[in-house]
Amino acid sequence: MVVKKNKGTNPGKYVDTMGTVGTIGLHMVSHPAVGAVAGYFLDDWLGTKPWMFITFLILGVIAGFRAVYADTKKVMRNQDKEDNERFQRKD
Repeated sequence: MVVKKNKGTNPGKYVDTMGTVGTIGLHMVSHPAVGAVAGYFLDDWLGTKPWMFITFLILGVIAGFRAVYADTKKVMRNQDKEDNERFQRKD
């Protein structure tokens, strides 16, 4: 098994965390790609050749970074919660 079983830990938490971290790279690729494709087709339909593509590509990059930030906050919050439980701090 990849995840070691330590006394008092839950391997399901590690798998969940690794799943969240693994999606970060997908966010950085998929959001700009969706924005670029949407902008390309809107440009083709409206006849505004590079403007919708550029606009939606930039919006996709911003959305990708926002998703990475949200995932990072989630991982950090879960790690802090687990550390507090493990070391029984009352912070």
